[in-house]
Amino acid sequence: MMGRRPLTLVFAGGGTGGHLYPALAIADEIRRRHPDAVIVFVGTAGKIESRVVPARGYPLVTIWISGFRRRLSAGNMLFPLKVLVALLQSIILVWRKKPDVVIGTGGYVCGPVVAAAQMLGVRTLIQEQNSVPGATTRMLAVRADEVHIAFERTGGYLRRRDNLRLTGNPTRDALGGVTREEGARFFGLDAEKKTLLVFGGSRGAATINAAMAPLAGSLAGEGIQIVWQTGDEDFEALGRTLGELPERVKMYPFIERMECAYAVCDLAICRAGATSLAELTRTGVPSILIPYPYAAADHQTENAKAMVEAGAGILMPDADAGTLLPQAVRGLINDRERLRSMGEAARLLGRPGAAGVLADAVERLARA
Repeated sequence: MMGRRPLTLVFAGGGTGGHLYPALAIADEIRRRHPDAVIVFVGTAGKIESRVVPARGYPLVTIWISGFRRRLSAGNMLFPLKVLVALLQSIILVWRKKPDVVIGTGGYVCGPVVAAAQMLGVRTLIQEQNSVPGATTRMLAVRADEVHIAFERTGGYLRRRDNLRLTGNPTRDALGGVTREEGARFFGLDAEKKTLLVFGGSRGAATINAAMAPLAGSLAGEGIQIVWQTGDEDFEALGRTLGELPERVKMYPFIERMECAYAVCDLAICRAGATSLAELTRTGVPSILIPYPYAAADHQTENAKAMVEAGAGILMPDADAGTLLPQAVRGLINDRERLRSMGEAARLLGRPGAAGVLADAVERLARA
């Protein structure tokens, strides 16, 4: 279809699951359509992509780059050197692979790779998950062939408008494809009992974990099941603090099969990262959203507002989680009718076809 050789693509995005999983959703759709496609991911060593990408069957190339910290840091002294080295590494990679399209889905690894492609005249597509785009997106969007956004308000932050497409955030096909019974069986839970899902993104959330620590046991005593993703950093410390957990509480550092977690839960407590919200809306899960207060331009609060305005979620300030969460959880998880209406509202916000639309765009750019 694409000529004399298989469709060749380079994906750049990672550092967090919020940047990585949209790229994987697009790549999976491309691979479904073009089994012979050559797909390469670019990421950084030691981050989530170094574990997840190879496990999903894609090759990963790492470059030397890290983010610029907003506070004084010795690591910032190396930042200019890292940018230069990463750009050179990216130029060599793009020149060797000769991709038809380079797709950037955010994170600091995206910058040098997409910039290198633009310097070499390769078509580029950017997928921005958040309502407030980061500095990397704003810089690269000027020369990108297409920029796909999930929120209408995002366009107001970008100088160029003719290359914008309102697409939504792509999510994995596995989401919504698991029954409640299958999800319960995966975690060893009872499908008939009320279940709470707690997670803070791929790296966990200290505030949410701290608020849940004194609450988990009492909720379990009230017959509520809990699936709790703590993140690697807090997992061992929580295990020592809480001791032996009730059978109804399933605690993990990371949950690979999130489709099973969404399937079995009645209510989620989580941050308001754009990918998490896309997954909540695709699966129709009502939520208590606790935005990360230090996100750039407070974009998680902006992300959450659309859910709250639609009646799909409740917004809770990070500083209030410890005091307000117990009452909010009990008030919601025991209100079956409200959970039903919030779940329906969430599903109405979902864009389950986003990965397909983005795959169409990649094919279009490759033909061009």
